[in-house]
Amino acid sequence: MNTHEASYYAATANIQTDYPSLTGEQETDICIIGGGFTGVSAALHLAEAGFKVSLVEANKIGWGASGRNGGQICQGHNMGHEDMIKQVGKDTADLLWQSSVDSVALVKELIKRYNIDCDLTAGVLHVASKRRHGDEIKESVDYKRNTLGYSAVDYLTADEVAKKLGTDRYFGGEFYREGAHIHPLNFVLGMAQSATAHGATLYENSTVLSYKTGEKPEVITEKGKIRCRYLLFACNGYLGKLNGAAAKKIMPINNFIIATEPLSDEQANRINAERVAVADSKFVVNYFRLSADQRLLWGGGENYSQHFPKDIASFVKKHMIEIYPELASHKIDYAWGGTLAITLNRMPHIARQEQNTFVAQGYSGHGVALATYAGAIFAKAVQGSLEGIDAFERLPIKDFPGGTLLRWPGLVAGMLYYSMLDRLP
Repeated sequence: MNTHEASYYAATANIQTDYPSLTGEQETDICIIGGGFTGVSAALHLAEAGFKVSLVEANKIGWGASGRNGGQICQGHNMGHEDMIKQVGKDTADLLWQSSVDSVALVKELIKRYNIDCDLTAGVLHVASKRRHGDEIKESVDYKRNTLGYSAVDYLTADEVAKKLGTDRYFGGEFYREGAHIHPLNFVLGMAQSATAHGATLYENSTVLSYKTGEKPEVITEKGKIRCRYLLFACNGYLGKLNGAAAKKIMPINNFIIATEPLSDEQANRINAERVAVADSKFVVNYFRLSADQRLLWGGGENYSQHFPKDIASFVKKHMIEIYPELASHKIDYAWGGTLAITLNRMPHIARQEQNTFVAQGYSGHGVALATYAGAIFAKAVQGSLEGIDAFERLPIKDFPGGTLLRWPGLVAGMLYYSMLDRLP
């Protein structure tokens, strides 16, 4: 029986799920493969709409990146609005920008509607690690306010950032007042509980071995089979070789987080009195926030192999003490990693593969909000409204060069180059 990997989130989960494994043959309207944000959101929205929904998860609900990530939800995409205009035109670029705003609102609305206890806390701050990044951030804030008409973002000077974060290591920032952060595992578990309350059927420990598409798709596990009308692949970094065409669009990468022992009130208030979530401007991003029990949760460092570092705590802690050297002696109570998926242009791959077969993946670090949103727009697609998915389909998501076989060496070379740039002034 699979259990959650050890992490701060697993240790503080509100719910311990015990859904059955799939056995025998089942008929359903929609089958979803993957029990993370995408799949569980889709199951919830479809069950709300009265559909018969079955979800199959290889491990536990929220076992993958959905239950292990930084918990940040923020407006905006990895690709800037101006770059999107060049690729898809202004109308679609506007829709994609709005999707990022709507995705954050959706997470908050689900938490409120279903009374999900997941430590929802306001505020996300993107900080400049280099002086020139500070200038770029100021331009970004001006663009959002003046061109996009989005006023809930403020430019902060280096001094203003220093006052918020108790460090002078940053050169300004953009503060998203309507951004937020959450306990991600408790959020996905809360959605799952709500989905089953509406009639969705969730299966755990049910690895999908193969599938068939066509008018009546089939999903086959070791002990069972599901026949359905619509099929959604929501596996993200854990897709493996199950869906070859989708696998070519993404690269799985590993990211790591530590949780310190609880800080004193004095320490917590000095480094983050407003309890905002923070992400820096490096290519290999550092991101951090205080938990509800005043631990510093710090994410940093990546690798691109099938194996995690032997000592994750040391691998990540060095990034934390560059910014907060006074925490060098603090004990690390939890250290863990997870696998996410990136695309070549760092935009989500949300698309129809066939008339009744869909895929949603490759959130490239923006998965808490965008994956939840992807599940919701898939539910709308099943009900006949393709508008949300069409906007993402217009943005070309290229295959990694060499497909799944040769994508790894090229990615590693590129990542090493950019991580070297991170270390330069």
